[in-house]
Amino acid sequence: MSQAHLEEVTVAQESGEFEREPVPQSKLKGWKSFIGMYAGEHAAGTEFMIGPLFLTAGVSAFDLIIGLIFGNLLAVLSWRYLTAEIAVKNRLTLYFQLEKICGKKLVTGYNLANGVLFCFLAGSMITVSATAVGIPFDMPMPKLDDTLPNGMTWVIIVILLGAVISLIAARGYDTVTKAANWMSPIIVLAFVACGVVALGQLGVGSFAEFWDIWGTGAEPFPGQIKFTFWHVVIWSWFANGAMHVGMSDLSVFRFAKEAKAGWATAAGMYVGHYMAWIAAALLYAVYIQSPEALSYLNNGQAPPVAPGPMAYNAIGVFGIIAVVLAGWTTANPTIYRAGLAFQAILPKLSTFWVTILAGAIATIAGLFPAFAMKLLGFVALYGFILSPFGAIIAFEHFFHKDWGITKNYAEVAGLQVNKAVLFAWAISFGLFYFISVKFDVFLSFVTLPSWLLCGFLFMVFSKRLQKKTN
Repeated sequence: MSQAHLEEVTVAQESGEFEREPVPQSKLKGWKSFIGMYAGEHAAGTEFMIGPLFLTAGVSAFDLIIGLIFGNLLAVLSWRYLTAEIAVKNRLTLYFQLEKICGKKLVTGYNLANGVLFCFLAGSMITVSATAVGIPFDMPMPKLDDTLPNGMTWVIIVILLGAVISLIAARGYDTVTKAANWMSPIIVLAFVACGVVALGQLGVGSFAEFWDIWGTGAEPFPGQIKFTFWHVVIWSWFANGAMHVGMSDLSVFRFAKEAKAGWATAAGMYVGHYMAWIAAALLYAVYIQSPEALSYLNNGQAPPVAPGPMAYNAIGVFGIIAVVLAGWTTANPTIYRAGLAFQAILPKLSTFWVTILAGAIATIAGLFPAFAMKLLGFVALYGFILSPFGAIIAFEHFFHKDWGITKNYAEVAGLQVNKAVLFAWAISFGLFYFISVKFDVFLSFVTLPSWLLCGFLFMVFSKRLQKKTN
């Protein structure tokens, strides 16, 4: 073992996060640990944004309510039978696993992109929390088309929130899960309360009246695209595509005793990505009936989506607290994951300091409301870029024997760049991104074809490459 590698392993062992070695048996956790984490992370800040954005996309009742059932089921199955299955076999982080397959130089670029995209997602959740903290200060709320900070009050609140969230994330996996387990019941209760109050404010007294809130759909708001049934199904499946088919949550499920812990993700999907999205949409349905919202619509503008004021309007101070906590429970594990990505690039730095670095980037991103206001499109892009790398891990894991391919070939052959990975990702990304742009195809629609093609091409190229070098 080289001195440099010995130093890397020593740093990882001292951090207690096992970034460059399998998680030992003594550190494994039961399925209950994951329920709180997933319920907390997915009944969280993104939900306050995504629910209303479905309304701005003119979705119908059937498309939303039934589409989400199927899309979320596909996400749970992906976590259970792909991510968790592979995670408990290898017990490695995504980043170390990819390094073994791709080679250190190639995976450095992936880790940088992954970490930065995670930071942008976490930054959008800091934005969400800031809309709640700003209420007592009479802070102007960002609009759907805002890009830059709208005042010094906004800047100060975002920086303070980012500092607190980053410090919690930097304390490691155990602290992140404890924070999620403590906060998630409060947030879930708040979403239920918001939904119930909003139904009362809308005068809904029957299921038919509830259904009529969306009805047969409507024209999308200015600047938004129209969502159909398949938009809802495919988008909700791949909203966390980077986490499940993209294998990012190998870093989480490597701590699971058994692969069945993957079913715990259902708590996040059906409490968060179902109940909470709909409850948040109801809050926005109340707001768009207000004189302020109607004035925006009459001027041909989309009314702002500000989770803090919407929740405050429904349940008062409890709503402010819930939105702040909701932003935290998404930003915390996201910054933790980003820190692990940066750890793979800077292995001599402790997990604490790389996570603080990730938190600083997320805080800077949080200053710019565009990441939160364009969340539907950003999440689709984020999943499309990162998910195909998960196909490389999945195809190698399940099919390497059938194809006669050596696992972890870059590690075995001492490669810094595995060209099979590079060409497979570049071709699949380039082809389907071109199709999306050229033919105006919604990006989530081409995520699965890109994933499958990348995995298949990786196997084909690996077979040829390994035959030449053996």
